[in-house]
Amino acid sequence: MTPRRLIAALLLVTVAAPAVAAERYGWLGVRIRDLSETEAEDLAVKLGVREGYGVVVAEILKETPAEASGLRAGDLVVSIDGRPLVETRTLQRLVGATPAGQELRLVVLREGQRRELRIRVGAMPPDVVAERVAAEFGFVVRDASAEEAPSGAVRPAVVAGVLERSAADHAGLRVGDRVVGVNGEAVGSVDAFRRRLQGVVLRESLRLRVERRGEPLDLVLPPAQPSLPSQ
Repeated sequence: MTPRRLIAALLLVTVAAPAVAAERYGWLGVRIRDLSETEAEDLAVKLGVREGYGVVVAEILKETPAEASGLRAGDLVVSIDGRPLVETRTLQRLVGATPAGQELRLVVLREGQRRELRIRVGAMPPDVVAERVAAEFGFVVRDASAEEAPSGAVRPAVVAGVLERSAADHAGLRVGDRVVGVNGEAVGSVDAFRRRLQGVVLRESLRLRVERRGEPLDLVLPPAQPSLPSQ
């Protein structure tokens, strides 16, 4: 899988990080993708509907707000609280800016018919938060392989993909870098890395200490999210 596809897969989870670490992450529990040009033409011409835009629901995760709301895989979300949706990022940011417990109104296109659904936003599970934060900065990590770590040693987080023109790319992060520190705190394993990333604020720079070819290197990733959209 290419770095772009790898990171895009993580960004499919519909949530955006909050402005400060104390806030909870908005969460629907779906995976989404943008509407392709061909699909847009089919909607506008073959189906005879006005919408040539929207966000496609690719998967509904089990026991989530999305499942409880009646949202289905294959639904095309065309608006949220009256705001038209033309790309996944808009939906991610709107959901992420919504406090857990608040209700959102979604208009979806299903089998050529418009339907309105009400969905109560939940809080994102902690084990997903770190991956989401890393993806916002434009990178993903994996466990070091047996060949990359001594036998019996704790395996560090290794950068598996970097998205072009992302904050990570601009900072010089590279595939294969071993992450050993986050914002001045040492992280010796993937689990430690993920725990540390859960408190990262997207509107602040992210400082990473990495090892590249055995040499330490300090990198500063620019803020991944300058501001949240208003609703």
